[in-house]
Amino acid sequence: MIDTIIVSGGNIQRDFALDFLKKTINEAGRENICLIAADRGMDFFMEAAGNAGIRPDIAVGDFDSLSEKGKTYLQTLPELEIQQLKPEKDDSDTQSAAVLAMNRGKKNIAILGATGSRLDHVLANLGLLSLGKKRGAHIILLDSCNYIALAESGTFLESGSQFGKYVSFFPVGGDVEGLTLKGFKYPLNGYHLTVSDSGLTVSNEIQKERAEILYDSGTLLMIMSRD
Repeated sequence: MIDTIIVSGGNIQRDFALDFLKKTINEAGRENICLIAADRGMDFFMEAAGNAGIRPDIAVGDFDSLSEKGKTYLQTLPELEIQQLKPEKDDSDTQSAAVLAMNRGKKNIAILGATGSRLDHVLANLGLLSLGKKRGAHIILLDSCNYIALAESGTFLESGSQFGKYVSFFPVGGDVEGLTLKGFKYPLNGYHLTVSDSGLTVSNEIQKERAEILYDSGTLLMIMSRD
């Protein structure tokens, strides 16, 4: 169950983000969800201010990319916790927000606005998945077309609740040994997956009601996507 949603300053599809926030809050209860604005993510919360319950609990960043209206809105929230960062810092605003959440014991973190045209930022945000694993937290990145997460061995995917039609897999930080995919259109059995041949595991599809992912060692990135 998601306990934290971070809204970053990347490509945010407003309708998708609002639907995701409302659904998650409705399922978990507003008191059980921490909402964090990472720098320009505050602009999204400002635009969504008319929606009940969708107000940030924490704002993190140096706020150099936040609009002037966003900076003004930030000051109108008396209960908002503000973590002001220096512009000269080692971590991105999004990473700082994720680290803050993990430092406070959050274990299931979703990040909106983590993708976009800045591929350097996208790659840095993908690194947060591995950071989360190291810290004992599960982090996912979401946009209207993609659900991005690390898949542990033994993960099951249900066809009735999958994010999109396609499921792709990539090794992270080294080879994935003994990859077995059951219930997929293109199954594998004990395959040694490397970066150089990961085209083999792009655009797979769940064929049965339930699909299973198994492997012996390594770190496996999973992207569920839709056009």
